[in-house]
Amino acid sequence: MHRTVRISLVLLIAAISAACSKQSLKNAWSTQEDRIDSFIQSLPTEADPADPDAPYAHEIVYNGGSSRVVLTEGTGEALRRGGTVSFYYTGYVFQGSISPGNIFATNDPQAAGENGWNTTDASYEVKTLTLGENDGLVAGLHYGLEGVKSGEICYILFSGQYGFGKRPFGTIPGNSALLYHIRVTNVSN
Repeated sequence: MHRTVRISLVLLIAAISAACSKQSLKNAWSTQEDRIDSFIQSLPTEADPADPDAPYAHEIVYNGGSSRVVLTEGTGEALRRGGTVSFYYTGYVFQGSISPGNIFATNDPQAAGENGWNTTDASYEVKTLTLGENDGLVAGLHYGLEGVKSGEICYILFSGQYGFGKRPFGTIPGNSALLYHIRVTNVSN
């Protein structure tokens, strides 16, 4: 075989492999988005008369690949880019449901206690940040927080496409769908 033919064959195989890998990733994200949609559709949309304190989906907001399910409505102005938000969070690797075994991080002492989350380095301080270009958030959480109000409690869900990327991040497997349970304490624009 001529050298040129071999190089062309290697390049062709590499291109086919990359295309298959990209399609496989798109299929995985699509499956994750289907699980997210199924989870959201399974949530009650009205208060339970037998348990009026049980959360239910007041509103569902879609923004930039994120789904925000408002469980408790907030008050005041909605968070805009450039605004400041303070919140407690519990992050879950989302596989179709919420499970204490899927928690990867929290700053919420209430959630930590309820879920047996034991760490020695958790400060459990409210997280405060300015929503903007360099807010340090993964895209899905950034888009999901946009529009929250003071006092709001919500779920923010998104596929691995808007998460930590293809490499594992701590205990989070690469390309994982994520769910954040958020309790907003303050919004200021």
